[in-house]
Amino acid sequence: MLQRMAAGGMHLWGKITMMMTHGQQPNANEVPTDWKNAILHARLSIGETELMGSDIPPDRFQPVRSAYLSLSVSSTEEAERVYALLSDGGQIFMPMQETFFAFRFAMLRDKFGTSWMILHERPRPESG
Repeated sequence: MLQRMAAGGMHLWGKITMMMTHGQQPNANEVPTDWKNAILHARLSIGETELMGSDIPPDRFQPVRSAYLSLSVSSTEEAERVYALLSDGGQIFMPMQETFFAFRFAMLRDKFGTSWMILHERPRPESG
């Protein structure tokens, strides 16, 4: 999880604002030795958005397969940049392309198993 958050923060211009390991919690003496450096709680700020996460035991980890994180960006260049970084070592489901609803849109699973939709959206027509 820490590796995933650090990669996400670096790629999306984010900043890790708080991180606590299991070994830093008040009852650290009860934590198994192999979990002392695992992340109990971490916060990552990306602009006005704050993500929180933590490590979980490997026997309980299951990659998200049927849900996508949707990332809207403000330019075609940023969409292409993020796409290149997140697709590196991952699996592409829909290559970056222009669509009727977006200047750029792509769907992929990154090398950590997280599924993404990246989009530089077209302006929505005004109704009325």
